[in-house]
Amino acid sequence: MFNRILIANRGEIALRIIRACREMGVKTVAVYSEVDEHSLHVQMADEAICIGPAPAQESYLKIANIISAAEVADVDAIHPGYGFLAENAHFVQICESCNITFIGPTAENIQKMGDKAVARETMRKSGVPTIPGSDGVVKTKEEAREVVRKIGYPVLIKAAAGGGGKGMRIAHNDVSLAQGFMMASSEAERAFGNGAVYIEKYIENARHVEIQIMGDHHGNVVQLGERDCSIQRRHQKLLEETPCPVLSSDQRRRMGKLAVRAAEAIGYRNAGTIEFMLDPAGHFYFMEMNTRIQVEHPVTEMATGYDLVKEQIKIAAGQRLSFEKKEINPQGYVIEFRINAEDPSNNFAPSPGLVEWVHFPGGPGIRVDSHVYSGYNILPYYDSLIAKVIVRGDTREEAIQRMSGALGEFMIEGVKTTVPLGRALLNDASFRRGRYHTAYLEQLMKDGLGIVASAGKDV
Repeated sequence: MFNRILIANRGEIALRIIRACREMGVKTVAVYSEVDEHSLHVQMADEAICIGPAPAQESYLKIANIISAAEVADVDAIHPGYGFLAENAHFVQICESCNITFIGPTAENIQKMGDKAVARETMRKSGVPTIPGSDGVVKTKEEAREVVRKIGYPVLIKAAAGGGGKGMRIAHNDVSLAQGFMMASSEAERAFGNGAVYIEKYIENARHVEIQIMGDHHGNVVQLGERDCSIQRRHQKLLEETPCPVLSSDQRRRMGKLAVRAAEAIGYRNAGTIEFMLDPAGHFYFMEMNTRIQVEHPVTEMATGYDLVKEQIKIAAGQRLSFEKKEINPQGYVIEFRINAEDPSNNFAPSPGLVEWVHFPGGPGIRVDSHVYSGYNILPYYDSLIAKVIVRGDTREEAIQRMSGALGEFMIEGVKTTVPLGRALLNDASFRRGRYHTAYLEQLMKDGLGIVASAGKDV
């Protein structure tokens, strides 16, 4: 087992990793930007090293600075969390060249799945159903129109190196196809340094269902059940739950089996998710693979009782998975709601600033992952996620009621958050029946849920 792990991240995920390491008796080294000096992950780690100015490009994304910190602190391994360098194959290779273990998949895993067009082709060859679309990258608007002639509108233009909803546009006709092609490519270039895009059929009223998988260095791959991530705004997840309300036992079995096949096809190691689109007719298709721990991993932890971050560390240290498929038996119903420092009544405008006072909910079946405290300054330089509330109930109805109560207890002064929107969403009749899809939340916002949400208060 490792003696010292550097955490190349910040916020709630850095705290999550620190807690797992502490329970395993592993020392931790935090890195931080100049403006993050008073963050909780800096205070809770055994050691902390400043790696640069506020902009992520000069600190959390600065590979040279992170490697220098790792060498100064004499660490055995680096955990990247999610975001930043978590899916950067070059970073993995540099870690290996410095004899530092990267707690995550191999560089080859990341390269194969990081290029979405290559990932689609890899899955297709492995017998995993993929959404109809282009054979690889589409280089011109003319090529894009040729693809559409074969599969028909609507289509989704997607960044080949994308993630997080960036570099994606929906097209319903030739005009929006041409505009969307240019916009998606331009946004992808800015966000990922790679403007390549591909095209796939846009499945209307689809659900986004992902399978959590874990693989070790001994050839073992296990799936730990699904998470429904369909409650989204601009392709950014807001609420996740398990089990998926509309998935049958047979669909769940087949989807899990295909997820394992997909991971085995590339010799996958460590934590990852295989993401599927589920159409209204019940057919599902591979969408992409995320080669990292997910923001919503606590949903699976609450349902299975397994600590996925500890499992990541053990796998990276060369140990076998702590469980077998026959031991995985998710229990109950789990819901996670992401709380962002954003104003839903003002087109989700960021709401950085001083947290004058905050109170987190508690009680049976409630978990809160957050790095925020009274007196903390939410910074404008990074992601707006400030907390995740995760609840478990014996029934879906109990989980919804528990989440509604938890969000009612979540009190914060000084900044706007998505809490009022969450409370309004949980009261929506269609959501309570489990009848929703990836465009559902934005439709509700247009139909007036935003008015209801904006009328609520965080305290």
